[in-house]
Amino acid sequence: MPKSRAAGRFAGFLTFCFVVAAWLLLGLGSLWAIGALWFDFPLASLRPWAAGFYGLAVVLVCCLVRPLLRAKWAIAILTLLIMTWWFSLRPLQFRNWKPDVAKTAFVEREGDFYTIHNVRNFHYRSATDFDVQYDVRRVDLKNLKGADLFVNYWGSPYMAHPIVSFDFGQDGRICFSIETRSEQGEVYSALGGLYRQYELTYVVADERDVIRLRTNFRENEDVYLYRLKIPFIKESFLEYVQLVNELHQTPRWYHAITNNCTSAIRHQRVASKRAPWDYRLLINGLGDQLLYERKNIDTSLPFAELKKVSHINAKAQAANDSPDFSEKIREGLPGMAR
Repeated sequence: MPKSRAAGRFAGFLTFCFVVAAWLLLGLGSLWAIGALWFDFPLASLRPWAAGFYGLAVVLVCCLVRPLLRAKWAIAILTLLIMTWWFSLRPLQFRNWKPDVAKTAFVEREGDFYTIHNVRNFHYRSATDFDVQYDVRRVDLKNLKGADLFVNYWGSPYMAHPIVSFDFGQDGRICFSIETRSEQGEVYSALGGLYRQYELTYVVADERDVIRLRTNFRENEDVYLYRLKIPFIKESFLEYVQLVNELHQTPRWYHAITNNCTSAIRHQRVASKRAPWDYRLLINGLGDQLLYERKNIDTSLPFAELKKVSHINAKAQAANDSPDFSEKIREGLPGMAR
């Protein structure tokens, strides 16, 4: 085959790939823009109409505008306009919040003593019926003995919610749960979590609140408990404190991928100190397996056996609202001797 013909075919192939990539990029951008209008258009009642109008406009541009290069530019400009508007949306500190996220915690420091305000300590009769109570807790950093990880599943074995609990010995335990800050009447949507639907919040709570809610009152949720074996426990606590105070002053958006209950923990650390990225940070239901492989939790048992004995629902239900709830749910768990 002559070199000129081979070169022409190769150039044609490259042109084809470029055209396909351009249309694919425009298509993905248009789908993203439809979602942005559907979830974040300022007037909730008009969101379906705004998304539908944009989708119809894209179809009409593709069908009616010629040459196609002009159609591509028109779609790109429409998408960029929506993107510009979307990035201008700002999270708010004051909305009609649900009571479980109505208050943001904040921390005051005096030397090694940290006074934590708005520690959630609700008293539950059911998942939706409870007495609201926020406490003030004072802990001495010198008493920090370790940290534990609760992993909460509510259906899929591939998705979970991590909660970190710091053990301050005689000062008690403090839990941090990174969640969406939802408004009254708002229901979580996985797709909505990819847009600017929810603010991010760090719930600071007593274990009898944030853990017992999941084991004793919510249906079909499972909680596993592991002792963390990491050398930077104090540093980790201070990272949480810093983020808690930052969010108390300046709200941030939650994002289901880039700023969720797991990725936010990783992003607390400075980039140079972060552990290597792994796909199980995204499919976080497998996160305990990752920690096991990295020897960040107990490895005295095979992982499958460790996970089986680390399931604490029955222990939590038996302990219920006992003052020594935290001790009872840890009985017999590997590495939990105080």
